[in-house]
Amino acid sequence: IYGVAFQTRDKLKDYLNFLEEAERRDHRKLGREMDLFHMQEEAPGQVFWHPNGWTIYTTLQDYMRRQQTRGGYVEVNTPQVVDRKLWEASGHWENYHENMFITEVDEGSEAGAHANAKRTNALKPMNCPCHVQVYNQGLKSYRDLPLRLAEFGSCHRYESSGSMHGLMRVRGFTQDDAHIFCTEDQIEAECADFIRLLSTVYTDLGFEDFDIKLSTRPETRVGSDAVWDKAETALEKAIQALGLPYEVDPGEGAFYGPKIEFVLRDAIGRDWQCGTFQVDPNLPERLDASYVGADGDKHRPVMLHRAVVGSFERFIGILIENYAGRFPLWLAPHQVTVATITNESDAYAKDVAQACRKAGLRVETDLRNEKINYKIREHSHAHVPVIMVVGAKEAEAGTVAIRRLGGKNQEILALKDAIDTLMAEAAGPLGAGEG
Repeated sequence: IYGVAFQTRDKLKDYLNFLEEAERRDHRKLGREMDLFHMQEEAPGQVFWHPNGWTIYTTLQDYMRRQQTRGGYVEVNTPQVVDRKLWEASGHWENYHENMFITEVDEGSEAGAHANAKRTNALKPMNCPCHVQVYNQGLKSYRDLPLRLAEFGSCHRYESSGSMHGLMRVRGFTQDDAHIFCTEDQIEAECADFIRLLSTVYTDLGFEDFDIKLSTRPETRVGSDAVWDKAETALEKAIQALGLPYEVDPGEGAFYGPKIEFVLRDAIGRDWQCGTFQVDPNLPERLDASYVGADGDKHRPVMLHRAVVGSFERFIGILIENYAGRFPLWLAPHQVTVATITNESDAYAKDVAQACRKAGLRVETDLRNEKINYKIREHSHAHVPVIMVVGAKEAEAGTVAIRRLGGKNQEILALKDAIDTLMAEAAGPLGAGEG
C-alpha cells in the first residue's frame, strides 16, 4: 500500500494541480493530438516517427549539428552491428551484454570457413568503442589533440517491458554523442567549453535553469589516486571558473573516472538528467589508443564522454511536455496554416501559401467549406503557432490576418511584411543558414 500525505490542504491542492498539469502535458497524449509519432507491439520500445514528429527531430538535430561544428567537433558515423570481439576488448561484453541485442551469423558457407563457423555480433548500445576505432586510424601527435569526434549515433539497449514509457525510455534511440581525445592537462579547458556549449543549448531550447552534480570516485575503481585527483580537480576547477553553483555527489562516479551530470528543470518544476561529461582514461588503455608526445614517446590520451541532450527521443518527449505542445516557431512542425473565410479566396490562399513556402516556412492550407471559427479552433487544438486568415478583403488588399496561438487578437499585415516577420522568428537561435 502506497500513500502520500501533506501538511496543509493548500499543499494537497498544489500537488493535485501539478498532477493535472502533468497529465495535460503528457507527451504521449500530445503526440497523438499533434500526429507526431506512434509505437506498436511489433517493435516494442521503438518509435515510428510521423512527418510532424520527424520535422521536430531533424530540426533539433540540425541545430545540434551547427552548435557542435561551432564548438570544433568533426562528425563521424560508425556501424550499428559490431563483432563481439570489440565489446569483449572494451569490457562491455562482461559488464553489459545482458542489455545488448545479440545476433549470430552462420559463416560456414563462406569459402575457407569452418563448417560450424558462427560470428556473434551485437547492435551497439553505445558509440564509444567505435569512436576509438576511428581515432586509432593513423598515427596521432600531441598537436592533433584535442580531437573532438561527434556522432548522432543510433543505439539499441534492452529495457524490460515494464520500464518503458513512451519516448522517455525506449530500446532504440539516437544520441548526440561525442568523445574528446585529449591530454590530462586539457581536461579542464575542454570541460569549461562543454559547459558553455550546454548552457547555450539549454537556454536556446527554453530551459533557463539546470543543476550541476559532480560525481567523485567510487570505492571500486580503476586507476591510481593521483590520476583521480587530477581528473576530479580539473572538473571542479572548470565549474568554479565559470562561477556556476554545483553539488558534489561522493562515490557516484563511474569505475573509470569522475563525471558531471546536468539536470535541467522544466516548466512545471520537474527535473530531468540529460547532459553528461565523463573522464575516461580506461577505454583508451583497453583499446590501445595512443599519441606521440612532444618527447617523442607514446602516451595514452584521456577520453572524455559527453552528451548535451542525450537521447533525442527522450529529449523530444521532454520538449513536448515543457512546451505543452506549443513549440516556438522554429521548432514547430507546421509553422503556418493559411485558412480561408470563404471559397472565393482559395486562389489567394494558395498564392499566400506558395509565397510562405518559397521563403522557407513550413505551411499548409485549409480550404475546406467550414466556418472560419471552426478552422481556427481546430488548428489551435493542433498547436499550430500561426494561422493566416484570408478572405475577399485580404485578397484585394494583398494582406493577411495573423492569429497567434493562444492570442485573442489578430494583426493585419501586408503579405511581404508578414513573411519577413515570421522568417525572422523561424530562423531559430543560430539564424538562418548560420554555421
